[in-house]
Amino acid sequence: MLKQLRPALVSFVLLSAVTGLIYPLVVTGLSKPLFPDQAAGSLLRNKAGEVIGSELIGQNFSSPQYFWGRPSATAPMANNAGGSSGSNQGPLNPALTEAVAARVAALRAADPGNTQAVPADLVTASASGLDPHISMAAARYQAPRIARERQLPMKEVLRLIEANTTARDLQVLGEPRVHVLKLNLALDAHGV
Repeated sequence: MLKQLRPALVSFVLLSAVTGLIYPLVVTGLSKPLFPDQAAGSLLRNKAGEVIGSELIGQNFSSPQYFWGRPSATAPMANNAGGSSGSNQGPLNPALTEAVAARVAALRAADPGNTQAVPADLVTASASGLDPHISMAAARYQAPRIARERQLPMKEVLRLIEANTTARDLQVLGEPRVHVLKLNLALDAHGV
């Protein structure tokens, strides 16, 4: 038995060293010089250099003068990167139905004159619960409220949406998407 135990222990120690120490150190060592922005968390900074968010994690906006992102399913607070996960609620789950109804009601209350259909991504969380993007439909749905609250021409709000839209990956994968934080920063920079 000792004859079989020794090779197993040596293999365990070697594989642990390679996969638990050497590989992570090599990947971290290479990522910092090759991808410094991504390795540091893809942080967004204001003009003073202060960190105001990340390109990878959504943020909560509740003021009617800002675009709102997707709901977050993370706990104990919204957009908590340490608690990344979906809600795991299926379409027939009464809790999901109630949450969606409450979100639709909040959107309708914030913009009572808007009779458009509410886009699904404004009332359902993403799989990670951290998505920083919304669809073009979700941004356009909110545009009348933003124009009214900020006293901007609708044409200008739509221009800002277009300027902060990312095209499909490789021109075929996914859908065009709008980065909510960047769009709200563009609104603030607009000076209204």
